[in-house]
Amino acid sequence: MGWVSKMKGNQKIKAFAYRLIVPKNQARPRLWVKWFINPFYHKKGKGATICRRTRMDVLPWNAFELGAESTIEDFATVNNGVGAVKIGDRTRVGLGNTLIGPVTIGNDVRLAQNIVLSGLNHNYEDVSKPIHAQGVSTAPIVVEEETWIGANTVVVAGVTIGKHSIVAGGSVVTKNVPPYSVVVGNPARVVKTYNPESGEWEKVNKKNLIAV
Repeated sequence: MGWVSKMKGNQKIKAFAYRLIVPKNQARPRLWVKWFINPFYHKKGKGATICRRTRMDVLPWNAFELGAESTIEDFATVNNGVGAVKIGDRTRVGLGNTLIGPVTIGNDVRLAQNIVLSGLNHNYEDVSKPIHAQGVSTAPIVVEEETWIGANTVVVAGVTIGKHSIVAGGSVVTKNVPPYSVVVGNPARVVKTYNPESGEWEKVNKKNLIAV
């Protein structure tokens, strides 16, 4: 794969190759990439469905995986331009969701409507340049198996949501969520946790709310 390293090391060749794959000022790849290139690089499990009105801004240089019997609903957007997007088995990505990699979603997860999971942040420190010209930084988002995320939730870069957790609709999740937790609010806070000894979901005392 020496030619790949050579291309990456030459900015002119790299820019030319990028222009062949993605139109200027666009995030969506050209149709020939979608039809003839991506199928060789990306994985779609048996029975998986990507609805017709889903916007798939997926490119061949980062992974995209959709597990068996999983669904991405209409009006969702999936972008792996700066990081892989991997979705497990029997998972449903709801209407109008936005997934910007790096994002990994486990098995049996449910994402309701209009949720944003973005592993990307725009750099802004140099005031002599517009923000869009300063590049980006990334930090992976992980949603572990059996989790439910309510409508209109935002999950920021670098967050892990633990197994079998519930995120209430409208929450803004800025820190990690422990497994078997219920979180609500902006910023999201733990309000219940599962106690394996009692077999019950127990409220967290208001004065001892755990920031996540």
